[in-house]
Amino acid sequence: MATPYPFTAVVGQDDLRLALLLNAVSPAVGGVLVRGEKGTAKSTAVRALSVLMPSVDVVAGCRFSCAPQAPDPQCPDGPHEETPGVQRAARTVELPVGASEDRLVGALDIERALAEGVKAFEPGLLADAHRGILYVDEVNLLHDHLVDLLLDAAAMGASYVEREGVSVRHAARFLLVGTMNPEEGELRPQLLDRFGLTVEVAASREPQQRVEVVKRRLAYDDDPEGFAGRWADEENDVRARIVAARELLPHVLLGDDALTQIAATCAAFEVDGMRADIVMARTATALAAWAGRTEVLSEDVRQAALLALPHRRRRNPFDAPGLDEDKLDETLDEFGPQDDGPDPEPDPDGPGGPDGGGGGLPPQGGDGDSSPGEPQEQEEAPAQAPGGPGEQRAVSAGEPFRTKMLSVPGLGDGAAGRRSRARTEHGRTTGSTRPRGTLTKLHLAATVQAAAPHQRARGRSGPGLVVRRDDLRQATREGREGNLVLFVVDASGSMAARQRMGAVKGAVLSLLLDAYQRRDKVGLVTFRGTGAEVALPPTSSVDAAAARLESLPTGGRTPLAAGLLKAHEVLRVERLRDPARRPLMVVVTDGRATGGPEPVQLAGRAAGLHAAEGTASVVVDCETGMVRLGLAGQLAGRLGGSAVTLDELRAESITGLVKDVQGTNQTRRRAA
Repeated sequence: MATPYPFTAVVGQDDLRLALLLNAVSPAVGGVLVRGEKGTAKSTAVRALSVLMPSVDVVAGCRFSCAPQAPDPQCPDGPHEETPGVQRAARTVELPVGASEDRLVGALDIERALAEGVKAFEPGLLADAHRGILYVDEVNLLHDHLVDLLLDAAAMGASYVEREGVSVRHAARFLLVGTMNPEEGELRPQLLDRFGLTVEVAASREPQQRVEVVKRRLAYDDDPEGFAGRWADEENDVRARIVAARELLPHVLLGDDALTQIAATCAAFEVDGMRADIVMARTATALAAWAGRTEVLSEDVRQAALLALPHRRRRNPFDAPGLDEDKLDETLDEFGPQDDGPDPEPDPDGPGGPDGGGGGLPPQGGDGDSSPGEPQEQEEAPAQAPGGPGEQRAVSAGEPFRTKMLSVPGLGDGAAGRRSRARTEHGRTTGSTRPRGTLTKLHLAATVQAAAPHQRARGRSGPGLVVRRDDLRQATREGREGNLVLFVVDASGSMAARQRMGAVKGAVLSLLLDAYQRRDKVGLVTFRGTGAEVALPPTSSVDAAAARLESLPTGGRTPLAAGLLKAHEVLRVERLRDPARRPLMVVVTDGRATGGPEPVQLAGRAAGLHAAEGTASVVVDCETGMVRLGLAGQLAGRLGGSAVTLDELRAESITGLVKDVQGTNQTRRRAA
């Protein structure tokens, strides 16, 4: 086994280390989600934590890690009566993003179950992680069907495997730790709420600290065992402190004052449900135990809020993470213990506020420079920009809204998502086929139908059924896939007229939010003036697209043909890179084409290229006013797609019944 990098040798990242240690002290905190850019020691710190975890007592020979003092009465390896216990190190089990359902929950040998009636069960990763750590790197890229299984196990503390009437159940209580890069997309809210704490990490901007990181990493790579040996004393000290904190934890008093502060803080930040209150209480108690105290103080409540609330407060995915610390301090002061002095009103400029210390760890360096709670305002009125006459500075986007779902027709085989129909390994059963390789999803009715005509030839004359391997049928299932959504946005002067661009940007931002929720890749092409440009190459980072959209200037003529041709080139390259991911082109324009010779005819020919290739398209018609030319609708017809107005795009609109996009190239549609 490779020597892990020592936990105490991680440079900086104090919030990350503290959150992990609090979970080691009190697993009831509920795990931690680590968000940050690549190369910030997220995975290194998580893997190093298992070395510090106290060992666990398990029943000898039990594959499900039952505790000798209280074994699981439904354990598949049980019953465990008078079975001796043994000690083993705590496990950190890693769940790969591309793991199958059987790898996660375990697998039944369906052939033996049918032919012999034997429950031959092979445990999965959930069984391995019981009473340990389940670590998911890039957890935001985990397929939806695996997320559903994790949610079920986390909620019930058990895993259930059911296949055609044969079922197995075993305990699965684990510490869920996930790491992710927000640029690759966000988590589903249901899974996000299952993480007790969240931490934002970033690489240090201090040269000396970066130098120290490089020195330690090079020393570890040259001699892992020697490097770990030099940190052995520090590791032992932290391990002993965890054990002491665990022993102290039951004696920590969570008083009414601290509970009031916790409840007031959760209410002030408008978190949903009561899980935040419970997690904050457990975290504050663990912080006190980690600091060697038997009473929860205001500083513990403050630190618990900074760790437990950022991912639970109501915000759009594109908002800055974190809490408004000024608001947090005001809430804690208002609902904290009151002094009996003559002046009950606190002095906001006076000293003595909580320092937000990390319960024995130094404060996280570099986090104090940002103020995520401060709103940023932009000029609403168009102002003359230095780029030339008729060109305007960026206009702020309007308020986003929930949109109607746009989808690609036909049946795809792309990456898992929530937009368009696709063949998947999960979802509803739509048919059957002969298995290719290992049988994973048995279609029982189709198997019986395949075996029934051959019973006489196989010597079966009475009741029962002789099933052979050739009779087995694999269930084919239909679910949803994510698509490549390419936004082609008109930023010309006609769009900026009458301050329409704010509403247009709000609509595109709403579509970006929809793409984020449906796990799409997005790209952004803009056109104005004399040409078009790729403002954002296709990516899974929809917040990057939102940032580019917000800073998008407007003005000039409308080179519609150039925008469509640029989009055609982007889609051509993406088909070569990722042929299974089907594209959906969303053109946001009023349909006017100006500039250059024969602009309308050129735009029509460019639209015909997309129609010939069967690209699913939607035109968001931004034309306003009493007199409308209907140019956007004509463009949609040439693209072979559909048009929808800004009002019809809103999901709450009664008149806007957006239908699935109708493609024209039938050869691109896949049969179900």
